[in-house]
Amino acid sequence: MFTESSKKLSILVIHGPNLNLLGVREPGIYGSITLEGINRLLNEKAESLPVTLSITQSNHEGVLVDSIQAALGNYQGILINAAAYTHTSIAIRDALSAIKIPTVEVHLSNIYRREGFRHHSYIADIAVGQISGFGANSYILGLEALYHYLSQEQQP
Repeated sequence: MFTESSKKLSILVIHGPNLNLLGVREPGIYGSITLEGINRLLNEKAESLPVTLSITQSNHEGVLVDSIQAALGNYQGILINAAAYTHTSIAIRDALSAIKIPTVEVHLSNIYRREGFRHHSYIADIAVGQISGFGANSYILGLEALYHYLSQEQQP
């Protein structure tokens, strides 16, 4: 099991399209926290765990696919909010499936209490878990869950 004195886990955080507009985009659904605020919370949580984070955001599907592919050999885990691409992108799903890095899917809103087209995730069946509906805390819960999953995976 990982301890403070052991090597830190390296986790890639991926934010998908329109998340750069958090704080102004539909605050009734997504809250008033900005993406910068979420990243700050993630970095604070990472400091309390033996985890280093690399965080990226893009509105472009190909950039997200490139980031996922580049994760191979560089990260032990991926925390992803693919946003709208969750429900449409086979390319993102295939990239995650190809690299086989444990992934946790997160969403600010509860996608199952929203429009029907949001109820399907192309990522869920290949992710180790999915957390949605807890606002910015979904990311913190997802990071904690991924850390614990990876820590257990490393035990003899």
